Amino acid sequence: MLLNKTRTVPDSDVFAILSSPRRRHTLEYLRRHDESVALRDLAEAIATVESGESPAPRGVRHAVYVSLHQTHLPMLDGAGVLAYDADRKLVELLDSARDVERYMTMTTAFGVSWAEYYRGLGVVGLFLVVAALANVPVLSVVPPLAWASAFLATFAVSSAYQLWGQRPGLLRALF
Repeated sequence: MLLNKTRTVPDSDVFAILSSPRRRHTLEYLRRHDESVALRDLAEAIATVESGESPAPRGVRHAVYVSLHQTHLPMLDGAGVLAYDADRKLVELLDSARDVERYMTMTTAFGVSWAEYYRGLGVVGLFLVVAALANVPVLSVVPPLAWASAFLATFAVSSAYQLWGQRPGLLRALF
């Protein structure tokens, strides 16, 4: 671990941090790794995302590497969100990154935010319960309580899945 400092990031800094897609990609990548990450690996991962090619073209990788090294990582380090050792070219997420992560939209594997997913699940569940209560053909074959129970179970399983996917960040938050 490079550094273990905890600091609260002011909201004004959070919005400045999140204004750059490259910084958001940096935080997302680091959140998935529990240890220090080499700048080269981080740059390659972000270049792949930005270019849509794997491996990303050399020019894109170089441009991402330089901008991370000269601009983005020093800014994030100065904000206290990550620790950047410019000499060793190592980057590590700090506990205070949670102040920024709470503003980032978490998405499902399908690219839909969890908020949109849960909202859609609730609307469909409500529609089916009301349709069963209104004796709509085919849908009224299943009792409304069964529809409600099925969707509550789906909410529970989805929540467990979402929490499981966030376990590195949750473990970091607990310890």
